[in-house]
Amino acid sequence: MGWDVWLLLGAGIVIAAILAVRVAHRSGLPSLLIFLGLGLVVGESGLGLQFENPELAQQMGLVALAIILAEGGLTTNWNHVRRSVPTALVLATIGVGVSIVAVAVPVRLLLGMDWRTSLLLGAILASTDAAAVFSVLRRLPLPPRLAGILEAESGLNDAPTVIAVMLLSAATSPSLGSALLLVAFELVVGALVGLAVGPLGVYALRRIALPVSGLYPIAVLALAFVAYAGAVLLHGSGFLAVYLASLVMGNSRMPHRAAARGFAEGVAWLAQIGLFVMLGALASPSEIPAAIVPGLVAGLILVLLARPLSIVVSAFLVRLAGVDRLNWREQTFLSWAGLRGAVPIVLATIPWAAAGSSTGGTAKLVFNEVFVIVVVYTLVQGPTLPFVAKLLGLSTPDEARDLEVESAPLEELNADLLQIRVPPTSKLHGVEIFELRLPTDAQVTLIVRDGRTFVPADSTRIRIDDQLLVVTTAACRDPVERRIRAISRRGKLAGWFGELGA
Repeated sequence: MGWDVWLLLGAGIVIAAILAVRVAHRSGLPSLLIFLGLGLVVGESGLGLQFENPELAQQMGLVALAIILAEGGLTTNWNHVRRSVPTALVLATIGVGVSIVAVAVPVRLLLGMDWRTSLLLGAILASTDAAAVFSVLRRLPLPPRLAGILEAESGLNDAPTVIAVMLLSAATSPSLGSALLLVAFELVVGALVGLAVGPLGVYALRRIALPVSGLYPIAVLALAFVAYAGAVLLHGSGFLAVYLASLVMGNSRMPHRAAARGFAEGVAWLAQIGLFVMLGALASPSEIPAAIVPGLVAGLILVLLARPLSIVVSAFLVRLAGVDRLNWREQTFLSWAGLRGAVPIVLATIPWAAAGSSTGGTAKLVFNEVFVIVVVYTLVQGPTLPFVAKLLGLSTPDEARDLEVESAPLEELNADLLQIRVPPTSKLHGVEIFELRLPTDAQVTLIVRDGRTFVPADSTRIRIDDQLLVVTTAACRDPVERRIRAISRRGKLAGWFGELGA
Protein backbone atom coordinates (compact mmCIF):
# COMPACT_ATOMS: atom_id res chain seq x y z
CA MET A 1 0.00 0.00 0.00
CA GLY A 2 1.12 3.54 -0.70
CA TRP A 3 1.74 6.17 1.95
CA ASP A 4 -1.55 7.88 1.13
CA VAL A 5 -3.44 4.67 1.93
CA TRP A 6 -1.55 4.28 5.21
CA LEU A 7 -2.28 7.91 6.05
CA LEU A 8 -5.98 7.41 5.34
CA LEU A 9 -6.02 4.23 7.44
CA GLY A 10 -4.23 5.95 10.31
CA ALA A 11 -6.56 8.95 10.24
CA GLY A 12 -9.58 6.62 10.18
CA ILE A 13 -8.27 4.71 13.19
CA VAL A 14 -7.70 7.94 15.14
CA ILE A 15 -11.19 9.21 14.32
CA ALA A 16 -12.72 5.87 15.30
CA ALA A 17 -10.72 5.94 18.54
CA ILE A 18 -11.90 9.48 19.33
CA LEU A 19 -15.52 8.43 18.83
CA ALA A 20 -14.84 5.40 21.01
CA VAL A 21 -13.74 7.67 23.86
CA ARG A 22 -17.30 8.96 24.08
CA VAL A 23 -18.67 5.42 24.29
CA ALA A 24 -16.10 4.52 26.93
CA HIS A 25 -16.86 7.65 28.95
CA ARG A 26 -20.58 6.91 29.10
CA SER A 27 -20.15 3.20 29.86
CA GLY A 28 -17.44 3.66 32.50
CA LEU A 29 -15.01 1.42 30.62
CA PRO A 30 -11.40 2.53 30.29
CA SER A 31 -10.99 3.49 26.65
CA LEU A 32 -7.86 1.34 26.36
CA LEU A 33 -10.05 -1.74 25.82
CA ILE A 34 -11.63 -0.23 22.74
CA PHE A 35 -8.25 0.93 21.45
CA LEU A 36 -6.83 -2.55 21.94
CA GLY A 37 -9.83 -3.90 20.05
CA LEU A 38 -9.08 -1.57 17.16
CA GLY A 39 -5.53 -2.90 17.14
CA LEU A 40 -6.81 -6.48 16.93
CA VAL A 41 -9.11 -5.46 14.07
CA VAL A 42 -6.25 -4.06 11.98
CA GLY A 43 -3.88 -6.89 13.02
CA GLU A 44 -3.12 -10.21 11.43
CA SER A 45 -6.53 -11.73 12.21
CA GLY A 46 -8.42 -8.66 11.02
CA LEU A 47 -7.26 -6.48 8.15
CA GLY A 48 -4.10 -8.54 7.92
CA LEU A 49 -1.51 -6.04 9.15
CA GLN A 50 1.57 -8.08 10.03
CA PHE A 51 3.28 -6.49 13.02
CA GLU A 52 5.48 -8.64 15.23
CA ASN A 53 8.39 -6.46 16.14
CA PRO A 54 8.74 -6.38 19.94
CA GLU A 55 11.89 -4.22 19.76
CA LEU A 56 10.06 -1.45 17.89
CA ALA A 57 6.98 -1.88 20.08
CA GLN A 58 9.13 -1.53 23.19
CA GLN A 59 10.79 1.69 22.03
CA MET A 60 7.55 3.27 20.82
CA GLY A 61 5.77 2.11 23.94
CA LEU A 62 8.32 3.69 26.29
CA VAL A 63 8.11 7.00 24.42
CA ALA A 64 4.31 6.92 24.55
CA LEU A 65 4.40 6.18 28.29
CA ALA A 66 6.75 9.15 28.78
CA ILE A 67 4.20 11.38 27.01
CA ILE A 68 1.37 10.02 29.15
CA LEU A 69 3.37 10.59 32.33
CA ALA A 70 4.23 14.12 31.21
CA GLU A 71 0.53 14.87 30.75
CA GLY A 72 -0.22 13.29 34.13
CA GLY A 73 2.35 15.51 35.83
CA LEU A 74 1.19 18.67 34.07
CA THR A 75 -2.48 18.11 34.95
CA THR A 76 -1.96 16.92 38.54
CA ASN A 77 -2.84 19.54 41.14
CA TRP A 78 -0.02 19.53 43.69
CA ASN A 79 -2.26 20.97 46.40
CA HIS A 80 -4.53 17.94 46.05
CA VAL A 81 -1.84 15.27 46.11
CA ARG A 82 0.67 16.86 48.49
CA ARG A 83 -0.70 15.14 51.60
CA SER A 84 -0.86 11.85 49.71
CA VAL A 85 2.71 11.80 48.39
CA PRO A 86 4.37 9.99 51.36
CA THR A 87 1.81 7.18 51.20
CA ALA A 88 2.07 7.03 47.41
CA LEU A 89 5.87 6.81 47.65
CA VAL A 90 5.64 3.82 49.98
CA LEU A 91 3.13 2.16 47.64
CA ALA A 92 5.34 2.89 44.62
CA THR A 93 8.47 1.38 46.19
CA ILE A 94 7.90 -1.05 49.06
CA GLY A 95 4.41 -1.83 47.79
CA VAL A 96 5.81 -2.69 44.37
CA GLY A 97 8.37 -5.04 45.94
CA VAL A 98 5.70 -6.78 48.01
CA SER A 99 3.49 -7.14 44.94
CA ILE A 100 6.31 -8.70 42.88
CA VAL A 101 7.01 -11.35 45.51
CA ALA A 102 3.33 -11.96 46.25
CA VAL A 103 2.70 -12.75 42.55
CA ALA A 104 5.91 -14.71 41.97
CA VAL A 105 5.55 -17.25 44.81
CA PRO A 106 2.01 -18.49 43.98
CA VAL A 107 2.72 -18.39 40.23
CA ARG A 108 5.79 -20.53 40.81
CA LEU A 109 3.80 -23.04 42.89
CA LEU A 110 0.57 -23.12 40.85
CA LEU A 111 1.75 -22.63 37.28
CA GLY A 112 5.17 -24.26 37.53
CA MET A 113 7.09 -21.32 36.12
CA ASP A 114 10.75 -20.97 37.01
CA TRP A 115 11.68 -18.34 39.60
CA ARG A 116 13.07 -15.87 37.06
CA THR A 117 9.91 -15.93 34.93
CA SER A 118 7.68 -15.80 38.01
CA LEU A 119 9.48 -12.72 39.34
CA LEU A 120 9.41 -11.17 35.88
CA LEU A 121 5.64 -11.64 35.64
CA GLY A 122 5.24 -10.15 39.11
CA ALA A 123 7.35 -7.13 38.14
CA ILE A 124 5.42 -6.58 34.92
CA LEU A 125 2.11 -6.60 36.79
CA ALA A 126 3.29 -4.49 39.75
CA SER A 127 2.67 -1.09 38.19
CA THR A 128 -0.73 0.59 38.07
CA ASP A 129 -1.43 2.44 34.84
CA ALA A 130 -1.49 6.25 34.89
CA ALA A 131 -3.72 6.56 31.83
CA ALA A 132 -6.27 4.07 33.16
CA VAL A 133 -6.26 5.59 36.65
CA PHE A 134 -6.58 9.18 35.43
CA SER A 135 -9.34 8.39 32.93
CA VAL A 136 -11.49 6.50 35.44
CA LEU A 137 -10.76 7.98 38.86
CA ARG A 138 -10.90 11.66 37.90
CA ARG A 139 -14.58 11.12 37.15
CA LEU A 140 -15.30 9.53 40.52
CA PRO A 141 -16.42 11.70 43.47
CA LEU A 142 -13.75 10.41 45.86
CA PRO A 143 -12.26 12.07 48.94
CA PRO A 144 -9.31 14.21 47.75
CA ARG A 145 -6.76 12.32 49.88
CA LEU A 146 -7.78 8.94 48.49
CA ALA A 147 -7.84 10.17 44.89
CA GLY A 148 -4.47 11.84 45.46
CA ILE A 149 -2.91 8.58 46.66
CA LEU A 150 -4.05 6.73 43.55
CA GLU A 151 -2.95 9.50 41.17
CA ALA A 152 0.46 9.99 42.75
CA GLU A 153 1.05 6.24 43.01
CA SER A 154 0.26 5.70 39.32
CA GLY A 155 2.67 8.46 38.37
CA LEU A 156 5.49 7.25 40.62
CA ASN A 157 5.40 3.46 40.42
CA ASP A 158 6.28 3.16 36.72
CA ALA A 159 9.92 4.01 37.43
CA PRO A 160 10.80 1.18 39.87
CA THR A 161 8.82 -1.41 37.90
CA VAL A 162 10.57 -0.54 34.63
CA ILE A 163 13.94 -0.89 36.37
CA ALA A 164 12.93 -4.23 37.88
CA VAL A 165 11.71 -5.59 34.53
CA MET A 166 14.91 -4.43 32.81
CA LEU A 167 17.06 -6.19 35.42
CA LEU A 168 15.07 -9.42 35.25
CA SER A 169 15.10 -9.37 31.44
CA ALA A 170 18.89 -9.04 31.22
CA ALA A 171 21.00 -12.06 30.31
CA THR A 172 22.60 -12.04 33.76
CA SER A 173 20.80 -10.58 36.75
CA PRO A 174 22.73 -8.95 39.63
CA SER A 175 22.44 -10.10 43.21
CA LEU A 176 19.57 -8.82 45.33
CA GLY A 177 21.78 -6.30 47.14
CA SER A 178 23.27 -4.99 43.91
CA ALA A 179 19.81 -4.79 42.33
CA LEU A 180 18.43 -2.75 45.24
CA LEU A 181 21.39 -0.37 45.09
CA LEU A 182 20.94 0.02 41.33
CA VAL A 183 17.23 0.73 41.72
CA ALA A 184 17.95 3.33 44.42
CA PHE A 185 20.65 4.96 42.28
CA GLU A 186 18.41 5.22 39.21
CA LEU A 187 15.50 6.62 41.22
CA VAL A 188 17.72 9.24 42.92
CA VAL A 189 19.25 10.32 39.61
CA GLY A 190 15.84 10.49 37.96
CA ALA A 191 14.42 12.54 40.82
CA LEU A 192 17.36 14.97 40.76
CA VAL A 193 17.14 15.45 37.00
CA GLY A 194 13.37 15.99 37.11
CA LEU A 195 13.59 18.44 40.01
CA ALA A 196 16.35 20.33 38.17
CA VAL A 197 14.80 20.51 34.69
CA GLY A 198 11.36 21.49 35.98
CA PRO A 199 12.33 24.70 37.83
CA LEU A 200 14.93 25.66 35.21
CA GLY A 201 12.32 25.23 32.48
CA VAL A 202 9.86 27.44 34.35
CA TYR A 203 12.56 30.07 34.89
CA ALA A 204 13.44 30.09 31.19
CA LEU A 205 9.84 30.21 29.97
CA ARG A 206 9.08 33.16 32.24
CA ARG A 207 11.96 35.19 30.82
CA ILE A 208 12.02 34.23 27.15
CA ALA A 209 9.32 36.04 25.21
CA LEU A 210 8.43 33.70 22.37
CA PRO A 211 6.91 35.37 19.28
CA VAL A 212 3.97 32.93 19.04
CA SER A 213 1.92 31.69 22.00
CA GLY A 214 1.61 28.26 20.39
CA LEU A 215 5.32 27.69 20.93
CA TYR A 216 4.97 27.61 24.73
CA PRO A 217 3.10 24.26 24.91
CA ILE A 218 5.65 22.74 22.51
CA ALA A 219 8.48 24.07 24.68
CA VAL A 220 6.92 22.57 27.81
CA LEU A 221 6.62 19.13 26.23
CA ALA A 222 10.17 19.42 24.87
CA LEU A 223 11.44 20.23 28.38
CA ALA A 224 9.67 17.14 29.70
CA PHE A 225 11.60 15.05 27.19
CA VAL A 226 14.81 16.84 28.11
CA ALA A 227 14.22 15.51 31.62
CA TYR A 228 13.44 12.02 30.34
CA ALA A 229 16.39 11.73 27.96
CA GLY A 230 18.79 13.48 30.34
CA ALA A 231 18.00 11.05 33.14
CA VAL A 232 18.38 8.05 30.83
CA LEU A 233 21.77 9.30 29.61
CA LEU A 234 22.86 9.61 33.24
CA HIS A 235 21.65 6.04 33.89
CA GLY A 236 18.72 7.31 35.92
CA SER A 237 14.97 6.74 35.73
CA GLY A 238 13.59 8.69 32.78
CA PHE A 239 10.00 8.04 33.84
CA LEU A 240 10.49 9.51 37.30
CA ALA A 241 12.33 12.49 35.80
CA VAL A 242 9.65 13.29 33.23
CA TYR A 243 6.85 12.98 35.81
CA LEU A 244 8.53 15.21 38.40
CA ALA A 245 9.64 17.82 35.85
CA SER A 246 6.10 17.97 34.45
CA LEU A 247 4.60 18.12 37.94
CA VAL A 248 6.79 21.13 38.76
CA MET A 249 5.98 22.93 35.49
CA GLY A 250 2.27 22.17 35.71
CA ASN A 251 2.03 23.71 39.18
CA SER A 252 4.17 26.80 38.54
CA ARG A 253 3.19 30.15 37.11
CA MET A 254 4.17 29.91 33.46
CA PRO A 255 3.06 31.78 30.36
CA HIS A 256 0.09 30.03 28.74
CA ARG A 257 0.07 27.26 31.35
CA ALA A 258 -3.53 26.29 30.55
CA ALA A 259 -2.69 26.03 26.86
CA ALA A 260 0.32 23.83 27.69
CA ARG A 261 -1.88 21.52 29.72
CA GLY A 262 -4.47 21.32 26.95
CA PHE A 263 -1.81 20.60 24.34
CA ALA A 264 -0.23 17.90 26.51
CA GLU A 265 -3.64 16.32 27.09
CA GLY A 266 -4.27 16.14 23.35
CA VAL A 267 -0.82 14.70 22.62
CA ALA A 268 -1.27 12.18 25.45
CA TRP A 269 -4.57 11.01 23.99
CA LEU A 270 -2.88 10.57 20.61
CA ALA A 271 -0.07 8.65 22.30
CA GLN A 272 -2.60 6.42 24.08
CA ILE A 273 -4.47 5.71 20.87
CA GLY A 274 -1.31 4.87 18.97
CA LEU A 275 0.10 2.83 21.85
CA PHE A 276 -2.98 0.69 22.46
CA VAL A 277 -3.68 0.14 18.77
CA MET A 278 -0.05 -0.89 18.26
CA LEU A 279 -0.17 -3.30 21.20
CA GLY A 280 -3.43 -4.75 19.92
CA ALA A 281 -1.84 -5.29 16.51
CA LEU A 282 1.21 -6.88 18.17
CA ALA A 283 -0.95 -9.50 19.89
CA SER A 284 -1.70 -12.74 18.04
CA PRO A 285 -5.34 -13.77 18.64
CA SER A 286 -4.54 -17.35 17.61
CA GLU A 287 -2.11 -17.63 20.54
CA ILE A 288 -4.35 -15.98 23.14
CA PRO A 289 -6.46 -19.10 24.04
CA ALA A 290 -3.40 -20.90 25.39
CA ALA A 291 -2.74 -17.96 27.72
CA ILE A 292 -6.28 -17.59 29.07
CA VAL A 293 -6.09 -20.05 31.98
CA PRO A 294 -2.62 -19.07 33.27
CA GLY A 295 -3.53 -15.42 32.69
CA LEU A 296 -6.72 -15.67 34.71
CA VAL A 297 -4.92 -17.52 37.52
CA ALA A 298 -2.13 -14.92 37.65
CA GLY A 299 -4.74 -12.16 37.52
CA LEU A 300 -6.63 -13.63 40.45
CA ILE A 301 -3.40 -13.81 42.41
CA LEU A 302 -2.69 -10.18 41.58
CA VAL A 303 -6.16 -8.84 42.40
CA LEU A 304 -7.02 -10.97 45.43
CA LEU A 305 -3.60 -11.43 47.03
CA ALA A 306 -0.71 -9.33 45.74
CA ARG A 307 -2.40 -5.94 45.46
CA PRO A 308 -4.26 -6.18 48.81
CA LEU A 309 -1.10 -7.42 50.54
CA SER A 310 0.96 -4.54 49.13
CA ILE A 311 -1.71 -2.11 50.37
CA VAL A 312 -1.86 -3.64 53.84
CA VAL A 313 1.93 -3.64 54.25
CA SER A 314 2.24 -0.06 52.96
CA ALA A 315 -0.62 1.14 55.18
CA PHE A 316 1.03 -0.46 58.21
CA LEU A 317 4.36 1.22 57.44
CA VAL A 318 2.91 4.71 56.91
CA ARG A 319 0.84 4.33 60.08
CA LEU A 320 3.92 3.14 62.00
CA ALA A 321 5.83 6.17 60.74
CA GLY A 322 2.97 8.47 61.74
CA VAL A 323 2.61 9.71 58.16
CA ASP A 324 -0.93 8.59 57.38
CA ARG A 325 -3.70 6.35 58.65
CA LEU A 326 -5.76 4.32 56.18
CA ASN A 327 -8.87 2.58 57.51
CA TRP A 328 -10.03 -0.79 56.22
CA ARG A 329 -12.51 0.76 53.78
CA GLU A 330 -9.84 2.93 52.17
CA GLN A 331 -7.44 -0.02 52.00
CA THR A 332 -10.13 -2.14 50.35
CA PHE A 333 -10.84 0.48 47.72
CA LEU A 334 -7.14 1.06 47.04
CA SER A 335 -6.78 -2.70 46.54
CA TRP A 336 -9.61 -2.84 44.01
CA ALA A 337 -8.62 0.40 42.25
CA GLY A 338 -5.15 -0.77 41.21
CA LEU A 339 -5.98 -0.64 37.51
CA ARG A 340 -3.62 -2.13 34.98
CA GLY A 341 -3.46 -0.85 31.43
CA ALA A 342 -0.87 -0.22 28.75
CA VAL A 343 2.08 -0.15 31.16
CA PRO A 344 2.13 -3.92 31.89
CA ILE A 345 1.69 -4.76 28.19
CA VAL A 346 4.54 -2.42 27.23
CA LEU A 347 6.71 -3.87 29.98
CA ALA A 348 5.94 -7.36 28.66
CA THR A 349 7.59 -6.39 25.36
CA ILE A 350 10.94 -5.85 27.16
CA PRO A 351 11.71 -9.54 27.88
CA TRP A 352 10.21 -10.47 24.51
CA ALA A 353 12.56 -8.05 22.75
CA ALA A 354 15.48 -9.25 24.89
CA ALA A 355 14.78 -12.86 23.82
CA GLY A 356 16.20 -11.95 20.40
CA SER A 357 13.77 -13.88 18.23
CA SER A 358 10.42 -13.27 16.62
CA THR A 359 8.72 -15.87 18.77
CA GLY A 360 10.36 -15.06 22.08
CA GLY A 361 9.46 -18.46 23.58
CA THR A 362 8.52 -18.05 27.23
CA ALA A 363 8.66 -14.28 26.91
CA LYS A 364 5.97 -14.34 24.20
CA LEU A 365 3.81 -16.50 26.46
CA VAL A 366 4.27 -13.96 29.27
CA PHE A 367 3.20 -11.19 26.87
CA ASN A 368 0.03 -13.09 25.96
CA GLU A 369 -0.76 -13.79 29.62
CA VAL A 370 -0.31 -10.11 30.51
CA PHE A 371 -2.56 -9.16 27.58
CA VAL A 372 -5.29 -11.45 28.91
CA ILE A 373 -4.90 -10.13 32.47
CA VAL A 374 -5.14 -6.49 31.40
CA VAL A 375 -8.20 -7.02 29.20
CA VAL A 376 -10.17 -9.25 31.57
CA TYR A 377 -9.47 -7.52 34.86
CA THR A 378 -9.78 -4.00 33.45
CA LEU A 379 -13.17 -5.06 32.11
CA VAL A 380 -14.09 -6.31 35.59
CA GLN A 381 -12.56 -3.58 37.76
CA GLY A 382 -13.05 -0.38 35.74
CA PRO A 383 -16.87 -0.29 35.51
CA THR A 384 -17.34 -1.50 39.09
CA LEU A 385 -15.27 1.21 40.78
CA PRO A 386 -18.23 3.61 41.31
CA PHE A 387 -20.26 0.77 42.86
CA VAL A 388 -17.37 -0.30 45.12
CA ALA A 389 -16.77 3.29 46.24
CA LYS A 390 -20.48 3.68 47.08
CA LEU A 391 -20.61 0.29 48.80
CA LEU A 392 -17.66 1.23 51.01
CA GLY A 393 -19.15 4.62 51.81
CA LEU A 394 -16.30 6.47 50.09
CA SER A 395 -18.29 8.15 47.35
CA THR A 396 -18.72 11.87 48.02
CA PRO A 397 -21.18 13.19 45.40
CA ASP A 398 -21.99 16.28 47.45
CA GLU A 399 -18.39 17.34 47.88
CA ALA A 400 -17.28 20.36 45.90
CA ARG A 401 -15.40 19.26 42.82
CA ASP A 402 -12.68 21.13 40.99
CA LEU A 403 -13.99 23.92 38.83
CA GLU A 404 -13.11 23.51 35.18
CA VAL A 405 -11.48 26.84 34.41
CA GLU A 406 -10.57 27.56 30.81
CA SER A 407 -8.23 30.45 30.06
CA ALA A 408 -10.40 31.86 27.27
CA PRO A 409 -13.78 30.15 26.74
CA LEU A 410 -14.64 32.80 24.18
CA GLU A 411 -15.83 30.40 21.50
CA GLU A 412 -18.98 29.71 23.51
CA LEU A 413 -19.61 33.46 23.69
CA ASN A 414 -18.82 34.01 20.02
CA ALA A 415 -16.24 36.54 21.15
CA ASP A 416 -12.58 37.30 20.52
CA LEU A 417 -9.73 38.42 22.75
CA LEU A 418 -7.51 41.04 21.11
CA GLN A 419 -4.01 41.85 22.39
CA ILE A 420 -2.79 45.28 21.29
CA ARG A 421 0.71 46.58 21.96
CA VAL A 422 1.14 50.38 21.77
CA PRO A 423 4.26 51.15 19.65
CA PRO A 424 6.56 54.14 20.39
CA THR A 425 5.19 56.35 17.58
CA SER A 426 1.52 55.61 18.25
CA LYS A 427 -0.88 58.48 18.96
CA LEU A 428 -2.72 56.19 21.35
CA HIS A 429 -0.29 57.57 23.93
CA GLY A 430 -2.20 59.89 26.28
CA VAL A 431 -5.65 58.85 25.07
CA GLU A 432 -8.07 57.97 27.86
CA ILE A 433 -9.97 54.70 27.65
CA PHE A 434 -13.37 56.36 27.21
CA GLU A 435 -11.96 58.41 24.31
CA LEU A 436 -11.44 55.24 22.30
CA ARG A 437 -15.22 55.19 21.82
CA LEU A 438 -15.29 51.51 21.03
CA PRO A 439 -18.57 49.79 20.12
CA THR A 440 -20.76 48.84 23.06
CA ASP A 441 -20.00 45.15 22.55
CA ALA A 442 -16.25 45.71 23.09
CA GLN A 443 -14.35 46.48 26.26
CA VAL A 444 -10.74 47.08 27.32
CA THR A 445 -10.61 44.57 30.16
CA LEU A 446 -6.94 44.65 31.18
CA ILE A 447 -3.77 46.66 30.69
CA VAL A 448 -0.26 45.23 31.08
CA ARG A 449 2.21 48.00 31.99
CA ASP A 450 5.81 47.61 33.14
CA GLY A 451 5.25 43.95 33.95
CA ARG A 452 2.16 44.68 36.05
CA THR A 453 -1.50 44.19 35.18
CA PHE A 454 -4.53 46.22 36.21
CA VAL A 455 -8.13 46.77 35.20
CA PRO A 456 -8.42 50.23 33.64
CA ALA A 457 -11.00 52.86 34.50
CA ASP A 458 -12.63 55.07 31.88
CA SER A 459 -10.18 57.83 32.76
CA THR A 460 -7.04 55.67 32.54
CA ARG A 461 -4.56 57.11 30.03
CA ILE A 462 -2.86 54.77 27.60
CA ARG A 463 0.94 54.88 27.46
CA ILE A 464 3.65 53.78 25.07
CA ASP A 465 4.48 50.05 25.40
CA ASP A 466 1.16 49.27 27.09
CA GLN A 467 -0.54 46.05 26.14
CA LEU A 468 -4.31 46.34 25.90
CA LEU A 469 -6.48 43.25 26.21
CA VAL A 470 -9.78 43.90 24.48
CA VAL A 471 -12.75 41.51 24.55
CA THR A 472 -15.15 41.98 21.68
CA THR A 473 -17.92 40.07 19.99
CA ALA A 474 -16.98 38.54 16.68
CA ALA A 475 -19.35 40.89 14.86
CA CYS A 476 -17.62 43.97 16.31
CA ARG A 477 -14.06 42.80 15.86
CA ASP A 478 -13.41 44.53 12.53
CA PRO A 479 -14.86 47.91 13.66
CA VAL A 480 -12.81 47.71 16.88
CA GLU A 481 -9.59 47.03 14.97
CA ARG A 482 -10.28 49.84 12.51
CA ARG A 483 -11.09 52.32 15.30
CA ILE A 484 -7.89 51.52 17.25
CA ARG A 485 -5.76 51.70 14.11
CA ALA A 486 -7.32 55.07 13.23
CA ILE A 487 -6.57 56.56 16.66
CA SER A 488 -3.05 55.12 16.58
CA ARG A 489 -2.41 56.97 13.31
CA ARG A 490 -4.20 60.31 13.85
CA GLY A 491 -5.15 60.51 17.54
CA LYS A 492 -8.54 60.68 19.22
CA LEU A 493 -9.86 63.10 16.56
CA ALA A 494 -9.06 60.66 13.77
CA GLY A 495 -12.62 60.80 12.47
CA TRP A 496 -12.36 64.56 11.90
CA PHE A 497 -9.34 63.93 9.68
CA GLY A 498 -11.12 61.29 7.62
CA GLU A 499 -8.98 58.49 9.05
CA LEU A 500 -11.01 55.26 9.15
CA GLY A 501 -8.23 52.83 10.08
CA ALA A 502 -8.65 50.76 6.96
